[in-house]
Amino acid sequence: MMVPLGVVMRRTPGVTRWAAWAWRAVAVLPGASQADWRELRREGDAVEYHAGTVLLDLHHTQTEAYLQGLSAKVPSVFVILRKRSGSDEARAPFEVVLVTASPFEAQDYADNGDDIVEKVPMPEGLVALIRDFVEAHHEEEAFQKRRRDKLGDAPAQDGIGDPRIVQARDVFGTPQRTRRGRLN
Repeated sequence: MMVPLGVVMRRTPGVTRWAAWAWRAVAVLPGASQADWRELRREGDAVEYHAGTVLLDLHHTQTEAYLQGLSAKVPSVFVILRKRSGSDEARAPFEVVLVTASPFEAQDYADNGDDIVEKVPMPEGLVALIRDFVEAHHEEEAFQKRRRDKLGDAPAQDGIGDPRIVQARDVFGTPQRTRRGRLN
């Protein structure tokens, strides 16, 4: 299932001299049309932009992850942003790469170090849509205890090296091999 989501970014003045602007993803707009950093609202120095619209792809194999995200205190989607090279820092510094409802997928993007992952609360309609999707597609997997491998299936390795090769001394020889008289 594919759902178009618009991403709303808020720009506020930076609080340090090293960052002129602070950017945050603050909302998603389900069913939004395409936009490229269109200004939505201005309140003093704070400006909100519709940064872009991407498709939220819900897949039936990810229902376990969606359940994990829905069970959070505040159900959220995760917006993946990537810095645009050569862009205007005050106007459109990021590219919206992806929006996901899977906290596991968001963690993968956070681990790579190149992307910025922002957690944004889900609107109620989106929570209901994802919950319905999970109810329709989730299959609980039965726990299967893994048994140990049987010992003795593989041939016993008595030290390292080939006993057929004559050596002045066997640095890898085991005491058992020594007692059998195999040391040359």
